[in-house]
Amino acid sequence: MKRISHWLASPWRRSTAAVLAGALPVLAFPEPSLWWFAYVALVPWIALIRTAPTGKRALYDGWWGGFGFMLAMHHWLLPNLHVFTFVIAALLGALWAPWGWLVRRFLASSGPSPGRVAAALLVLPSGWLMVELVRSWEGLGGPWGVLGSSQWQVEPALRLASVGGVWLISFLMVAVNVAVAVLVTVRSSRVPAVAGLTATAVATSAAWMWSPRPDVQDRVRIAVVQPGVIEGAGKADRRFDREVQLTRELAGRGADLIVWGESSVGFDLGDRPDFARRLAALSRETGTNILVNVDARRSDKPGIYKSSILVGRDGPTGARYDKMRLVPFGEYIPLRSVLGWATSVGKAAAEDRRRGTQQVVMDAGHGLRIGPMVCFESAFPDMSRNLADDGAEVLVAQSATSTFQQSWAPEQHASLAALRAAETGRPMVHATLTGVSAVYGPSGQRIGSWLATSERTSAVYEVPLSGDTTPYVRFGDWPFLAALLIMAAWGAGAGIRTLRPRLRPPAPEPPVPPVRTTRGSPARRGH
Repeated sequence: MKRISHWLASPWRRSTAAVLAGALPVLAFPEPSLWWFAYVALVPWIALIRTAPTGKRALYDGWWGGFGFMLAMHHWLLPNLHVFTFVIAALLGALWAPWGWLVRRFLASSGPSPGRVAAALLVLPSGWLMVELVRSWEGLGGPWGVLGSSQWQVEPALRLASVGGVWLISFLMVAVNVAVAVLVTVRSSRVPAVAGLTATAVATSAAWMWSPRPDVQDRVRIAVVQPGVIEGAGKADRRFDREVQLTRELAGRGADLIVWGESSVGFDLGDRPDFARRLAALSRETGTNILVNVDARRSDKPGIYKSSILVGRDGPTGARYDKMRLVPFGEYIPLRSVLGWATSVGKAAAEDRRRGTQQVVMDAGHGLRIGPMVCFESAFPDMSRNLADDGAEVLVAQSATSTFQQSWAPEQHASLAALRAAETGRPMVHATLTGVSAVYGPSGQRIGSWLATSERTSAVYEVPLSGDTTPYVRFGDWPFLAALLIMAAWGAGAGIRTLRPRLRPPAPEPPVPPVRTTRGSPARRGH
């Protein structure tokens, strides 16, 4: 231990250790998918922060660890944003600086009391949730890499998601990490740590036993068309031709809806009536409607939009959803007047795309109501929750990750749909141009197999439907409210403890005994 402490005495070595420790949780996400590792992945980071010699150093440890986490989670952006990836990671990593200060305050190496450890099991997960809340804002990149989303294939965790969303999973996972860190580093406070682990297990068991399970009421057949990567001149026309070919193979297979990926149509259908006619003919040939995604400059209003458009046997039905939440730098540049230089160092958006104004639930035919989302909108729990609350029976995400084919991004993106399905009790279809495409049932369980990035195909899935309302849809993001109350209670308590000595009236001075003479009699004043 002394050797380690001596090695960490150097600020640069300590910062390097914080970056590496902060990056560890990424191993729990796809593609490695070591989901179990997430329950101990924060322990080295917590153990490092609690040894910080000062509160200022703990702030730096939190910041550097957050930088490592964000850089590891978004490392696949490096070929496109280059050095700007490090800038983004540094800015987002700063959100963990206050969390680092909290860790040291509660678990300082001087030896926290059992009461302080018990408080840490509530306050530190709440502080982490506040970080996830802030960075979930669209302008900061959205909720990509939320800790709880690493549990997308763990059935008990999906049950928790139906109760409190991915946020409840994050809260309990951080609590487990804090408890394990205490067990490893603070021997004198193992009782509250064990109690915290027990409480987490009880909460998970209660959700498993008592949270309502979706009641399957019907099934529909939904087809996904995945044309694969197409590059070079005329790629928009060639992609469309391949999508048409793959869609024709679905004729006679009884699909109730066919879904194409994001940017599957590169021309506005108002400007290209020939495309609209070909899509209408496809709808007649397959006997079902087709949900396409148009990425083009609109003919009826200025600007470029990404739009989910439903096409029937007579052409576009009029059902349209314009993407509301755009990818920073990929689809627009925040504060372009200040950050516009990002286009000179990477493949940032040369022109900002326009935003839609409201979510839409579409009647897709055959009595099926769908809620479309585009690209990383599937990362936002509130969007899928709103669609379910508005009556969507199936959630549909149209995506394209062709730029990041050889990275972990396609698997990470596809896994998010499992969380959204479990949260809302609605099945979710994640249809992409180039993979990974996936379908999940109303409990978050996988339906069929993924369509990998190497596949150019179409597939039909039997999708179970449920009309039940999950607690998360009914009560919303209540874990955030609980975390805010915990933080407020702790802050009020800390303030009272700080002010109490100042508000207490000073103790009266003890009376001074009279001076006596050598003969033992009291002396008289003035003599």
